[in-house]
Amino acid sequence: MRKFPVFYILFLLIFAGCSGANKGSKPSVTVWHWMTDRDPAFQELAKKYETDTGIKINFELYAPSDAYSQKVRAAAQGQNLPDIYGILGEKRDFSSFVKAGHVLELTPYMEESGAAWKNALFAKALAINEFREGNSYGVKPGIYGVPIDTMTIQMLYNKDLFRQLGLDPDSPPKTFQEFLDIGKKIKQANLQGLVSGWDETWIIDSLASNYAFNIMGEGKVMATIRGEVPYTDPDWIRVLAIFKEMQDSGVLANGLVTMINKTAEQLFANGRAVFAFNGSWCVNVYKGMNPDLNYGAMIPPSAGDKYPMTIWGGAGSSFMVNLRSKNMEEAVKFLRWLTDKDQQVYLAQSTNNLPANKESLSKLSPLLSQFAYVMEHTTHPSAWGISEFPQVIEAIDKGIQSIIIGEKSPEQVAQEVQRMKERESARKR
Repeated sequence: MRKFPVFYILFLLIFAGCSGANKGSKPSVTVWHWMTDRDPAFQELAKKYETDTGIKINFELYAPSDAYSQKVRAAAQGQNLPDIYGILGEKRDFSSFVKAGHVLELTPYMEESGAAWKNALFAKALAINEFREGNSYGVKPGIYGVPIDTMTIQMLYNKDLFRQLGLDPDSPPKTFQEFLDIGKKIKQANLQGLVSGWDETWIIDSLASNYAFNIMGEGKVMATIRGEVPYTDPDWIRVLAIFKEMQDSGVLANGLVTMINKTAEQLFANGRAVFAFNGSWCVNVYKGMNPDLNYGAMIPPSAGDKYPMTIWGGAGSSFMVNLRSKNMEEAVKFLRWLTDKDQQVYLAQSTNNLPANKESLSKLSPLLSQFAYVMEHTTHPSAWGISEFPQVIEAIDKGIQSIIIGEKSPEQVAQEVQRMKERESARKR
């Protein structure tokens, strides 16, 4: 009988063990996210997915969102992004990641099997992740992200305070004049009116664009962005005047322009404000602050009868697949599973965020349903295909702040915004 050296036998045993392990091993998928409120639910879903498929999903939380964004940008520069990640920023930031080769186009996957995946998701949510034909960013038309939840931004009203003011708690104001009239009652009762994080100017921008669409229609808003209509147009002055009228009526809370959204949420949750302007994520926030809060959601009251009120909405959070990922196909499979009905129902019920899957709506709470069923009335700058100069948007939002505190008139702000528009347009040329 031939004898083999001990080291040779050990080598064979180790090699055999490694070969068996490699043969049966499956890739793991790493996901970076910033959503602290959803992390426990993500971890539970990761366990379920591993049990069902054998594929390990590593959800890695990096918060707050600013720190997360910095990490993603640094990883993009070093070309070491994870398999799945989200991009926080404007559409132009999204486009830069696509053009740099960091994002897989998902259109072919979305349209497989009769476009079953695409059709299951809210079109408004998909639009946030889509670049359309002729977009101003120079990105090939297609879908480049997967919405995992959706959002709408509306007004909220405290039903108990409505009763205190002699108002019907089941009939919030539908017209702008009705809204202003409540301001008089708020003043007389020495209560606080509408609270919102208007120190964070994007929230002002949201409501301002709501009224722009309502007063002049989408076509004229887009024409203004293209430079075909000036901001000194009477319709734009009317949009700006909306904020002066709200302030003069008493319907706005004191100190609104220096208020961060967390403070606004605390004031409304504690029953110290009649109205709030906030997104659907507030359902989970208010629940944590005051589970007994008695409130409802309403579309901002209409200021014009020619065009409908259009609110901001669409994808709340989205994930992208790294085009350079070695586990690209597994990453796509996981995102398809994550946005299936059962997982979407679980996420909605455990986090109180609106699902991205239309088939999950029947399982929502009554309050969350009020946010979900206005999805057809939503729009979002990320879905417009064109974008205004950031400097112009800032001039509008800061101008509205100055109108509220009485520093400038709507006409003065309109002139300043138009000058900024002309300056930035000249630079682009």
